[in-house]
Amino acid sequence: MQNFNYMTPTRLIFGKGVVEKLPGTMARFGKKILLTYGGGSIKKIGLYDRVMELLKDFEIHELPGIQPNPKYDPSVLDGVRICKEQQIDVILAVGGGSVLDCSKAIAAGACYDGDPWDLITYKVKAKAALPIVDIITLAATGSEYDAGGVISRTETNDKIGYIDPLLYPAVSFLDPTYTFTVNKKHTAAGIADAMNHTMEQYFAEDTTLLNDGFCESMLRSLMVNGRKCLENPEDYTARAEMMLSCTYGCNGILSLGNSPSGWPCHAIEHALSAYYDITHGEGLAIITPRWMRHILSDRTIDRFVKYGINVFGIDASLPKQEIAEKAIDATYRFFESINIPMHLREVGIDESRIDEMAHHIAVNEGLENAYVPLTEQDIKNILLESL
Repeated sequence: MQNFNYMTPTRLIFGKGVVEKLPGTMARFGKKILLTYGGGSIKKIGLYDRVMELLKDFEIHELPGIQPNPKYDPSVLDGVRICKEQQIDVILAVGGGSVLDCSKAIAAGACYDGDPWDLITYKVKAKAALPIVDIITLAATGSEYDAGGVISRTETNDKIGYIDPLLYPAVSFLDPTYTFTVNKKHTAAGIADAMNHTMEQYFAEDTTLLNDGFCESMLRSLMVNGRKCLENPEDYTARAEMMLSCTYGCNGILSLGNSPSGWPCHAIEHALSAYYDITHGEGLAIITPRWMRHILSDRTIDRFVKYGINVFGIDASLPKQEIAEKAIDATYRFFESINIPMHLREVGIDESRIDEMAHHIAVNEGLENAYVPLTEQDIKNILLESL
């Protein structure tokens, strides 16, 4: 088991109607709030109006229109500007993981005098950040319980995971009823996203029985409850368990003491959505089984055998190679069964920029240090296999 130094300072407030606790929570941080949100779904479900009513005694400034794969320009830069001009005390992010990711970059940039991109690219270490409170409306990214976010810079095709302990949300409100109206496409993408978060930590060199059990039960829970959410969007029990599973995905608790894996599928997918702005969870679902098949070898086969037996219930008496291949096939079939497009061409990606993306990934993502090291040619082959 590897050494670790771990702390999770985020308070989770979970369940029906918990947003009613919002005024008392926000009052701890000050009166001036930057309210961040996306394309308007929070208005359709009545959450925007409820938040504004609850916070009627506060001074609220708004940053709407934050996109999936949140953009440095304009969203991060506009948010930083508003925070500085209005002397904002606290950010309230209402929406999915993209809104919260963007808000984290804003929180750090608001306390920095230079170009916020310096922080996102780790040229400069943040010394302070504004506190963040969030109300999550989409079960997927786990950003509500971790210290990072992913920011895209369109002009350079960069999509960067920015992580800093200062960026843990202070408080996250998790009411599963706010996910009832999430459509099937984004529910399925959220399932795939959270499953891949778990797999990225499961497929590692040094693991423990404890962590393996966490990951295996997470994957089973996401598949069972994800299907129920798709069949009945207002199944509270299924939505609640799926939401909590997604929340656990990225805060490190699944892999304490494990060797780092390099998160290769995320590294590859970040290029896909940076270049083509595709849905992150769909990109991960497309890449993951191809990456699995690419790295299957005598060195990794025991890991795939354990995965196949404990996650999919594959007969343990079968030959190892057969179990491993069945496990990879089952992963593919599950994503396919929840109507995720399983080829890059289906999401508008052809071979024209494969070489360019493979080079970008190889240079910027450090996958020579992944669980199974990947060269530029390896990355290219995985992308081609995914077409």
